[in-house]
Amino acid sequence: MSTDLGETTKRFEKGRGALSNASGRFETFQRFDLPDDPSGDADDLPAPRLRTRVTPDSSRSVIARNDSPDIPFDRSINPYRGCEHGCIYCFARPTHAWLGLSPGLDFETKLLAKHDAAGLLRQELARPGYRPAPLALGTNTDPYQPVERRFCITRRVLEVLAEARHPVTIVTKSNLILRDRDILSDMAKLRLVKVALSITSLDRELARTMEPRAPTPFRRLEALQMLATAGVPVGVMTAPMIPAINDDEMEAILEAASDHGATEAGYILLRLPLEIKDLFEEWLERHFPDRKARVLGLIRETRGGALYDSAWGKRMKGEGHYAKLLADRFKLACRRIGLNRTDGSLATDLFKRPPKDPLQLDLL
Repeated sequence: MSTDLGETTKRFEKGRGALSNASGRFETFQRFDLPDDPSGDADDLPAPRLRTRVTPDSSRSVIARNDSPDIPFDRSINPYRGCEHGCIYCFARPTHAWLGLSPGLDFETKLLAKHDAAGLLRQELARPGYRPAPLALGTNTDPYQPVERRFCITRRVLEVLAEARHPVTIVTKSNLILRDRDILSDMAKLRLVKVALSITSLDRELARTMEPRAPTPFRRLEALQMLATAGVPVGVMTAPMIPAINDDEMEAILEAASDHGATEAGYILLRLPLEIKDLFEEWLERHFPDRKARVLGLIRETRGGALYDSAWGKRMKGEGHYAKLLADRFKLACRRIGLNRTDGSLATDLFKRPPKDPLQLDLL
């Protein structure tokens, strides 16, 4: 059987990012999607309707720790595994392989929800040895993806953090975050929260192609403005920057975000670890065949000739002439627009250890 996914899977599911659903790297047997009629043209076959399925996550802890020198936090919470937004470039896709699922369409359609996240968080914060530091919410998958409307796991996590006066940073692509303005506004008054909206393009059609189930760029800018008006410190993440796809929009995104209240900004160069490389190449062939060679060539230029380099200090920004040009453009734009001028640090000295049981009376 051919393992050339570009040949075996060409069906396109509207509203989904990946074009294939090959097995993860840990599976004994590899699965590849084939046309129902091997002699026919897969492009002419109707794709089956893929509906989102959510199952409970049985994790016994909820705070993930890291010691990466590339990111400004050492702890995070992700209420969901997998993400319905369907961003083709999402660096979290390979984590689905640990679950025996595909980093492709499974990642977008077979989600796991941590229904006990708030309770587990409460238990961890209540431990005598716990010491507060900014906790990042939504570092792997989006805490405000569409299923959050139904489950409200992120909101319950925020309620625990607010009760404990624990600092938190949030990154999202969704204006659903406006639902929680009441909590965020109160936390902001105590310097306990800041929010970043991820905006990869101001072009609605391009954004839909890259992030099929995420809110439009206008909705995200609107969310920035409404959060800023509510007193919540907001920033923008122009991430990822994809060479020859959306990199020309960097300055325009930064300016638009600033006009809508953003005071901080960041960017990340496209990362293609593990299975994402094949998924991204399929996506390019489908949507940008005329640019595919140039895009991949520029990526290799920033990764020492490969499509990915996981080395500390290089994986987020890359190296070489193109990477330096992107970094210089970002710095100059932020300086000109007036971004990243404030301290932005959050308070850690207001922490109040919560009771393990929210109904338990504090007698001390």
